[in-house]
Amino acid sequence: MHNVVSVDGFIADENDDVGPLHDWYFNGDTPITGGSDQQYDHSGAGSAFKVSKGSAQYVRSMWESIGTIVMGRHLFDLVNGWEGHPPTGDHVVVVSHRPKPEGWHPEASYHFVDDVTAAIDKAQEFAGGRAISVNAGEVGGQILAAGLVDEVAMDVVPVVFGSGKRYFGSIDGQHLLEDPHVVIQGEGVLHLRFRLRR
Repeated sequence: MHNVVSVDGFIADENDDVGPLHDWYFNGDTPITGGSDQQYDHSGAGSAFKVSKGSAQYVRSMWESIGTIVMGRHLFDLVNGWEGHPPTGDHVVVVSHRPKPEGWHPEASYHFVDDVTAAIDKAQEFAGGRAISVNAGEVGGQILAAGLVDEVAMDVVPVVFGSGKRYFGSIDGQHLLEDPHVVIQGEGVLHLRFRLRR
């Protein structure tokens, strides 16, 4: 499970605006990827990602490990599925009770399922031994609650939203994490990774 998040645990405000949460993607001088890999810029800012050196090494290694992204329909609709070009990985599984929009990028490896367990099963089928990245939010919280998340990764940005869309959605109950096994200070972001305590 992975997302950029405010210090108080929000991935966007009530109107799905991420505000300054993605500023760190553009405040450095080191590209995350090189060559044609950055053809598609899903930031909406029209410029390639350039971050601090520490962030670049961390994000690059994480993105290279991902085979499949699992996301909810709400995020899919917000970003129009990144126009069929996910920021990383080769496949995307969308948790939705509605089918893929008719005629939407038929060439894209996007798969729509209506259950979080089925989503993880499908993601594992396509990941080919690589990592599965679960986007945070309502669907991510449901996948965590179902015991299907091994690790929580947070890119914490120094801002307090006060309210908005929560990293773990509306999850109920406690879920214990190990001490962070990754702590990397970037510019305008702190990268943290926690394994789930079993």
